[in-house]
Amino acid sequence: MKNFKNLCAGQGWKTSETDDWVEADEKYHNFLCTKKINPSGFKSITRAGKCVVREGLAYRVVESSYMAWVFSEPPSDALITTVLENPELPKKIAVYDLSPLLEGRKKCVKLNHTGSHVFSEFERFLRKQMGVKFEAFLVHGEASGNCEVANLA
Repeated sequence: MKNFKNLCAGQGWKTSETDDWVEADEKYHNFLCTKKINPSGFKSITRAGKCVVREGLAYRVVESSYMAWVFSEPPSDALITTVLENPELPKKIAVYDLSPLLEGRKKCVKLNHTGSHVFSEFERFLRKQMGVKFEAFLVHGEASGNCEVANLA
């Protein structure tokens, strides 16, 4: 994330040294890095749609325009189904499974229909810096309609 945020700062986007968000065009693009989250916790955080911004010693809470969930373990089918079953969520939520990178493989899965240019830049960064390749997202062993998948092969 640090290298990606450096790239963002070079484009004139505001970033945080301690938190994983990027402000571009007066919109906050929040990166939530985690191993696992249960569906109720995911729904709660996603519904709240907030991002904490530190300014000096003070903090303020802002509306997050977009959220990218970055997993170091594969997200559950239930989580992906939650995103796909709510027509509004895919417009605000991106999901990235980067666990294969930790295993030395270059394939990972993504679900991103947000239109966030920051998330698109994140994907370009992964392709360019880490050799990421993209494929269709699978839910219960079948390609899920409009979904797009990232293979970090």
